[in-house]
Amino acid sequence: MRFTKKHIISLVVVVIVAYFLAAYQLDYYIQKPGTADALNPIVEVEGGYGSEGDMHLVTISGGQATPIQYAWAMILPHSEIVPLDQVRPEGITEDEYMQAQLQMMESSQEASTVVAYEAANEDITIDYDGIYVVSVVEGMPADGKLQIGDRIIEIDGMDMHEAEDLINYVEDKEANDTITLEVVRDEETLTEDVTLEEFSDADNKVGIGISLVTDRDVTVDPEVNFSSGSIGGPSAGLMFSLEIYDQLTETDITKGYEVAGTGEVDYDGNVLRIGGIDKKIVAADREGVDIFFAPNENGAEDSNYQVALEAAEEIDADMKIVPVDTFQDALTYLQEINTNK
Repeated sequence: MRFTKKHIISLVVVVIVAYFLAAYQLDYYIQKPGTADALNPIVEVEGGYGSEGDMHLVTISGGQATPIQYAWAMILPHSEIVPLDQVRPEGITEDEYMQAQLQMMESSQEASTVVAYEAANEDITIDYDGIYVVSVVEGMPADGKLQIGDRIIEIDGMDMHEAEDLINYVEDKEANDTITLEVVRDEETLTEDVTLEEFSDADNKVGIGISLVTDRDVTVDPEVNFSSGSIGGPSAGLMFSLEIYDQLTETDITKGYEVAGTGEVDYDGNVLRIGGIDKKIVAADREGVDIFFAPNENGAEDSNYQVALEAAEEIDADMKIVPVDTFQDALTYLQEINTNK
């Protein structure tokens, strides 16, 4: 067949269109059920005890949409299309977003370690080294003054140990007040003056436009190691803490069940709301999970637990959805149920 100029132009147009449909990134993000992986290979307590059942880490699969992916998400069940700025704040790059997610995962692992070791009465020491900046919002007061990875050690001459210390201090200030931050960056100590502004999308609270995590040095005995790879975010905290506790204690709290759940856990053992729990229910059901823990949010009408119940009913899932407000709620439930025969 002889190729004419018209054929070549047509071929080029087809290639361009195909590339656009497959590679061009839209201002939308697609979220869908991910996996429900056993935690045994991910969390390892040195000399830890084994179990008949498994704790599961449940994930959501997501990414910025291409035109083809957008079209598929419109058709496929349990896929959700959301505006990109609802997932990744404007001014934050994909790399910065992923770095923040991985930092939150690391913080979640640390919190779960503290909760589990304290509950199991094992040796644990906590030293506070300041507060890390995990994101800086473009156009906000901290933009150009603070960077991701900066460690804030003082504010207005006062030592800062936890992120909550800084947040509580700033909440008592007013717009246009100036605070002085002492920051460690690349082993150099810097001083930055930052003027507070009101945030219209946050009930007019004042701030400087950063996200923070506390820099703690947690030492435990026996040691615990995590290998979560590229999984990010804080929502695995509850399941991490249960898995660590299960390995630390001789009694098998799984009792032969496949146990999953979700929820960020703070250093006091409170289980906090997360996003996308309906998709995590689907992922857990596909893996054959028996028990799923969901944040109860103290019985709120639109709690994660209520959304999880509705999702489980919709797919006719054969697993028990259990509401929890604390790590202790989940632990008590497992301690009191009968062994799976």
